[in-house]
Amino acid sequence: MAREWDADVLGEPFRQLTLDLGEDDEGPVVATLVRALARRPVLGGILGDRRPLHDVDVLYVHGWSDYFFQRSLAAYWTDRGADFYALDLRKYGRSIRPDQTPGYITDLATYDEDIAAALAAMGRALDAPASPRRLVLVGHSTGGLTLSLWAARHPGVASALILNSPWLEFQLSAMTRVAVAPMIGLHARLRPLEPLPQVDTGFYSRAQREVREAPLEINPAWRPEVSMTVHAPWLHAILAGHARVAAGLDIDVPVCVLLSARSVTPTRWSEELTRADTVLVVDEIARAALHLGASVTVERIRGALHDVFLSRAEARDEAYERLDRWVMGCLGTRRLPLSPGAYV
Repeated sequence: MAREWDADVLGEPFRQLTLDLGEDDEGPVVATLVRALARRPVLGGILGDRRPLHDVDVLYVHGWSDYFFQRSLAAYWTDRGADFYALDLRKYGRSIRPDQTPGYITDLATYDEDIAAALAAMGRALDAPASPRRLVLVGHSTGGLTLSLWAARHPGVASALILNSPWLEFQLSAMTRVAVAPMIGLHARLRPLEPLPQVDTGFYSRAQREVREAPLEINPAWRPEVSMTVHAPWLHAILAGHARVAAGLDIDVPVCVLLSARSVTPTRWSEELTRADTVLVVDEIARAALHLGASVTVERIRGALHDVFLSRAEARDEAYERLDRWVMGCLGTRRLPLSPGAYV
């Protein structure tokens, strides 16, 4: 029996589907798939669907302390004929349940279950015959790391991988990562639910508000001003993911990495924080990206924030223009005209 897609908090055209993932130590676990389908051609496309991405499904995965709310990102894809799906992973956003530890995971490979359930709901189960539609994976920050590792473990499934400021390397350098990983691993075993020191000052959230022409419509319970509590097992899983990237992933599809042109350490508030990545060291990410596979494009966006698509207008427009150039060159049959401020 077909599952029911319910109304979503974002309103039309978005719908959501709850994906049952069984139980863990904290009780029932779910993920949530959100979709926005491209409008179908008039009269069923008698002359064929000529939109450049009419045979593409997009699957988006959010970052740490986050969930999917970016209507404009979905519109970019559906305007070109693609069907857009976004996954709120277990214990994030729409998927968080009472008494669960937000974002808690001990191995990023556990998200294989979330992704497999999402693909099955999209009509492209991993154990079924290959879909005639192409799959594009889009990940932000931690979601970019998660999808990179997934794509490496599942060759031949996706057609392209697009990463928005992916967290591919530890902020304090690879050498520091190697040094601290054993200590974090010991902490994870001995005191798994003891909170680690909070380093988020809330400046990144403020920077996003400062650069917007209109307020961001977000649920602060799902995306708090200061990031969710960090626990050692989660950080240990992240560091293990970084180590796998550093060793080389050999992803078999083209990869596009979008990054800010520069990073700034947010020690105190200044206007400079509205024109840079204050979360990751983007030069380290650019270097780590070269370990993803044989075909990697790195796009550096001047004035962009950590989420390049939530930056001020000129950087945001540039990010969409760079994305469009890459997507149409890699996947499309023709480019559609882009005007400034098309996706806000």
